[in-house]
Amino acid sequence: MEIDRAGLAAFLRRRRELLQPEDVGLPRGQRRRTSGLRREEAAALCHMSTDYYARLERERGPQPSEQMIASIAQGLRLSLDERDHLFRLGGHNPPVRGAAGEHIGPGLLRILDRLADTPAEIVTELGETLRQTPLGVALTGDTTRFTGPERSIGYRWFTLPATRALYAPQDHALLSRMFTSGLRRIATLRGPGSRAARYAELLLGRSEEFRRLWDTHEVGVRPGQVKRFLHPEVGLLELNCQSLLDPDQSHHLLVYTAAPGSESHDKLRLLSVIGTQTVG
Repeated sequence: MEIDRAGLAAFLRRRRELLQPEDVGLPRGQRRRTSGLRREEAAALCHMSTDYYARLERERGPQPSEQMIASIAQGLRLSLDERDHLFRLGGHNPPVRGAAGEHIGPGLLRILDRLADTPAEIVTELGETLRQTPLGVALTGDTTRFTGPERSIGYRWFTLPATRALYAPQDHALLSRMFTSGLRRIATLRGPGSRAARYAELLLGRSEEFRRLWDTHEVGVRPGQVKRFLHPEVGLLELNCQSLLDPDQSHHLLVYTAAPGSESHDKLRLLSVIGTQTVG
């Protein structure tokens, strides 16, 4: 496929002009004359330089890579149909849709952008973190930094001791059962050759605890209503977790809250002041 420079430039300009600062969690300010986002704002959202982004809108520069196109699609909050259109304009075949895809729907991102003062994250069905709020990073560390199978919290649970250190010891047994039963459900749903099946195979060779739990064939184990986190600075936090599902991509938006007036509520406020820590 060949790049359609004129079509790509026009599409990018139009999508940028339609996005408002409040749509992406940015302040509007009092002197804004641009109808939508400024180029530098769009470039920052797409994780690229303003010059590179501006050249694309001016029909110049090299053909963007698939990684660049994916970053632009996410930064401009495109729907799946719009993302696929952008890939074709850029001269590439669109990536797969569904559970294996990592493009976050604009609806989930709009909600996440408004949760700056709340721990929240968007994860795949395998517990791979795609995006976190700043307070989410402060609570659990930057869990988007992992690569390979370690991107999955269920995989890390059985292979990286530091992962368990973030959770109250009295919950470890239940969480082990939950991660095992959850992986079995996804591996069965997606079938042999899926990423879930590969993670299960790897864990069977690495963790005796996982092998023992896998042999029980347990499914449907759910977490308790309260998640207990052990933070290195503020100590124990008891948080409720609400989940919102995007069925098109099997992504979950997880939002962690504490009851007003509780000790954990006060600790969350303190954590927002302390900021991110080296945890996880």
